[in-house]
Amino acid sequence: MSFVVNKEWLFEQLNNEQVRIVDCRFELGNPDLGKNFYQDGHITGAIYFDLEQQLSGPVEKHGGRHPLPDIEQFKLEIEKAGIDNTKTVVAYDEGEGQYASRFWWLLTYLGHEKVYVLNEGIKGWVEAGYPTTKEVPDFETSQFEINIRRDMLATYEEVKEVVDHKKKSPILIDSRDERRYHGEIEPIDRIAGHIPGAINKCWVEGLEKGSFKNSEEQKKRFAELDKEAPIIVYCGSGVTATPNYIALKMAGYQNVKLYAGSYSDWVSYDDNPVVKGKESK
Repeated sequence: MSFVVNKEWLFEQLNNEQVRIVDCRFELGNPDLGKNFYQDGHITGAIYFDLEQQLSGPVEKHGGRHPLPDIEQFKLEIEKAGIDNTKTVVAYDEGEGQYASRFWWLLTYLGHEKVYVLNEGIKGWVEAGYPTTKEVPDFETSQFEINIRRDMLATYEEVKEVVDHKKKSPILIDSRDERRYHGEIEPIDRIAGHIPGAINKCWVEGLEKGSFKNSEEQKKRFAELDKEAPIIVYCGSGVTATPNYIALKMAGYQNVKLYAGSYSDWVSYDDNPVVKGKESK
């Protein structure tokens, strides 16, 4: 199964009516920047999806900093973009991978089977001299049939069950930077540290120069993990865990779930424990 496409392939599909392109550029702390970038120039035919306006729901007491969007509202958004169940969808960002991966995860969760991340993002596209435009496409509204893949999503209760009973399974993977995992720094969430029992696999290690590493390299990253073991990935708010979700799938792991609320949801409950430093074996 393929999860990514390259710029050469996408260039050849620019006039293909069965392909939809989604621009997911965003910058945390500067939420207007991605939309401004889009307006200044985007891949021909691309429609813009905003992380906080369309790929997330309203922030509440619990649920994390980027809770999943209302499914029916998200359905309307993708239908306005001309996306139905037959379309091939390619998502891109600047080349970091996390925002396009968030879109990939959401659309796959809704049951779409032909959605991909563009390796190298728009950075690689522009460097190759491929065309961009300021023109915003206007697609005829489509009909999208939802078929939720509940096996992709881990609930807060599932994670709490693992922690409270000190279970070795499912395996919890913290996708954040090692320093945040250890609690050495915490620029966003109110408590530093990680969910007890979690191991650290920073999401950026799954990519190189804006492209996902190949399946063999992903297998090496997760070599110590049992291929049959259930796995739950999380990060700070459910965004940067999605590249790790894709990477695990590329490595052949079948039973992978995203804890969408992630660490920001976990620490929204006052009595939940956190761990700083390395885990004791």
